[in-house]
Amino acid sequence: MALDKATVARIASLARIKMGEEEQTRMADELNHLITWIEQLAEVDTTGVEAMTSVVHMKNPMREDKVTDGGIRDKLLANAPNEARGFFTVPKVVE
Repeated sequence: MALDKATVARIASLARIKMGEEEQTRMADELNHLITWIEQLAEVDTTGVEAMTSVVHMKNPMREDKVTDGGIRDKLLANAPNEARGFFTVPKVVE
């Protein structure tokens, strides 16, 4: 697949990118070079190769899924401007 100058101009128009004639010619050459490289990658035999999500074999650390209060209620309430019976208090907004 090769891109010509007209196709590059159309892409630039759709992307709202202003390009001069020289830039369109240069960009067509660069994009054709990239497409050639991508086509070379398609020729690589990947049968039997497992798909990867990362280059490093990692396993996410898991913890038990349980509900807690965090154990730091007093520290949190220390930042509250007003506190009553272990809860934040806020001014009434709607009458």
